Amino acid sequence: QVQLVESGGGLVQAGGSLRLSCAASVSISSIQAMCWYRQAPGKTRESVAVITRDGITNYADSVEGRFTISRDNAKNTLFLQMNSLKPEDTAVYYCNARYGLVIRNYWGRGTQVTVSS
Repeated sequence: QVQLVESGGGLVQAGGSLRLSCAASVSISSIQAMCWYRQAPGKTRESVAVITRDGITNYADSVEGRFTISRDNAKNTLFLQMNSLKPEDTAVYYCNARYGLVIRNYWGRGTQVTVSS
């Protein structure tokens, strides 16, 4: 079992920045991949960024160059640095972990990000 707790969401003006955190209940160095997803009202959940255990990262085209995913293994925490925020980035952001001998998906409860124009 993996418990994930997100924090750092809030209200920010367009062009601003936020840093999301996701605290994990297990050593994240043992997690195969960790991801940030988001879900805007009326839309399906979409992948925003992923980081593998080996440190390989990948981003959605819509956030490439503006968002940075990173992790602190010592603190068992995943981060998402979001810069140059746009109103279309408004969504609930979820932390996801793919973990286990038989890979399972674990989810946090999400944190709201609202970007005003």
